[in-house]
Amino acid sequence: MTTPKITFVGAGSVVFTQGLLADLFAFPELRGAHIALHDIDAERLATAEAAARYIAGSLGASPRITAHADRREALAGADFVINIVQVGMREATRVDFEIPARHGLRQTIGDTLGIGGIFRALRTFPLLKALGEDIAEVCPDAWLLNYTNPMAMNVQYLTQATGLTRVVGLCHSVYWTARGLADLLGVPYEEVSYRAAGVNHQAWLLRFEHGGADLYPRLDAMIEADEQLRRRVRVDMYRRLGFYPTETSEHSSEYVPWYLHHDSEVERLRLPVGAYLDIVDENVREYEKSRDALAAGAPLHVEGTQEYAPQIIHSVVTGTPRTVYGNVPNHGLIDNLPADGVVEVPCLVDSLGVQPTRVGSLPPQLAALNRAYLSVNDLVVRAALEDEPRHIRHAAMADPATAATLPVERIWELCDDMVRAHAERLQPSLRRTLGT
Repeated sequence: MTTPKITFVGAGSVVFTQGLLADLFAFPELRGAHIALHDIDAERLATAEAAARYIAGSLGASPRITAHADRREALAGADFVINIVQVGMREATRVDFEIPARHGLRQTIGDTLGIGGIFRALRTFPLLKALGEDIAEVCPDAWLLNYTNPMAMNVQYLTQATGLTRVVGLCHSVYWTARGLADLLGVPYEEVSYRAAGVNHQAWLLRFEHGGADLYPRLDAMIEADEQLRRRVRVDMYRRLGFYPTETSEHSSEYVPWYLHHDSEVERLRLPVGAYLDIVDENVREYEKSRDALAAGAPLHVEGTQEYAPQIIHSVVTGTPRTVYGNVPNHGLIDNLPADGVVEVPCLVDSLGVQPTRVGSLPPQLAALNRAYLSVNDLVVRAALEDEPRHIRHAAMADPATAATLPVERIWELCDDMVRAHAERLQPSLRRTLGT
């Protein structure tokens, strides 16, 4: 494979697309790739195309760049498909926060678990099924590299609903956690060795070493000496569980029952309720800045992202071996987590593709939390696969943060309100309200 075709689905997520393209074109072997861009928003698609041409020119690359309103046309013959779609965009995200807030439920990010994650998944599944069917028909050998959240739910649905096997979910949380801790400890990241496993946004640094020495005792000492460090959820979880979680405190607070329900904990741990709404607004502003700069012929500042998708593509194309972290069906990779759940583990990548590494068993306290997370995921996926709207409510009942906040009758009322609000984006069988 000398000149791969790389298709971006949801290319109108322009800022993220720009970073991925900068990473791709940094590899000399990928500078002549065919970049096919697809989005249903004409303005965003045109902006993505203009950005791709600008980035290619600024990095001395000579790719073939095409833009497509038709998804199948963009996918035809693709070797790699990068999915970065966000169904419903800002409007749907506001619904995910505002309706639960009226019921007294706090969320910070709302894109992985909880009510926000459940309904983001349910409105994404119809798109994923159609995308999977298209890939099976027009590029069956392509690798589908998914960035769309909720990661674990989406990958589980994709593999179970479409039968695709070359699917891997990608997230930067493991990399940035290890890098951030290395910086905190004053150790060069390039000299650090680490191993992580678990589920997306709730994986754990099982080993974290420098020169063969465990770095956790140094981290313990730093935490003990710094009260402000102790005022973060992930540090609090690390002190109690013994292994550092691989997502931010804002994310981590949503997947457990201990923090967001309590005013004192929200204050102690400085939790920004509703933080993702500000992130969404900032993303829109960044898109508009890029669009306006391109239209005016002004310089566009783009930096590489260190994301895994470009590294995977380079390894498959060139045979260069790498280790990345991927989200894949468990199937024996982590012994004490459900076989059908999607787990985040180290993966070898080379010309044979993405090859997950068996981890064995997690420490029992970590597996207990991950099993609760995967139980919610499984019920959401079953709701869609089995056309069973009751499973939406069952998932919300099983969700740790939701169950800690609301009585069961209110959970069902909240689910009905969310179904009404998102009805046109849900598959028809899931649009019914059920009452309490």
